[in-house]
Amino acid sequence: MNPLQLVIDVSALGTSGYRAGDWLRSHHQIDVHVCDHRWISAQLTHADDTTTVGHPLNALTELVAAGENLQPTPAMEMPDPAGLRLEQVRLPRDAFFGRTEEVPVDKASHRLAAEMLTPYPPGIPAALPGERLNDDVLAYLRSGILAGMVLPDAANTELRSVRVAVEE
Repeated sequence: MNPLQLVIDVSALGTSGYRAGDWLRSHHQIDVHVCDHRWISAQLTHADDTTTVGHPLNALTELVAAGENLQPTPAMEMPDPAGLRLEQVRLPRDAFFGRTEEVPVDKASHRLAAEMLTPYPPGIPAALPGERLNDDVLAYLRSGILAGMVLPDAANTELRSVRVAVEE
């Protein structure tokens, strides 16, 4: 555990960590280390002292005061861990470099991913090439994007479509 890592649950403000992070950036020029549907995380360093932490503390105090003016959080569909485990059907290299097609996200369930789908944060792939997509993972990613999650490595970063392997 890093004692200089501050992890703050902002769900009581009625907004997401994504939106809280955006607010801190736009109102105080503070970039939080990581944020997600519920949390923001800030990193202090050995160079910080009582003179450098005042600005972030004031910004967090103002964030709480502005809480009722922040946009509410869209509901995220968080599957249980078993719903996030996908079956590896084909080697990642074969799925990624083989024949592919792009299909609407509502047609992607039960197809083999031909791309990596990595929500950030946390930056851990939810789907790898060659894994069979399921409804749980796709709903998690779609609802996360609506809440502010970023999917930087997807062919369609808004996940309106998914690149899948052509199965013969």
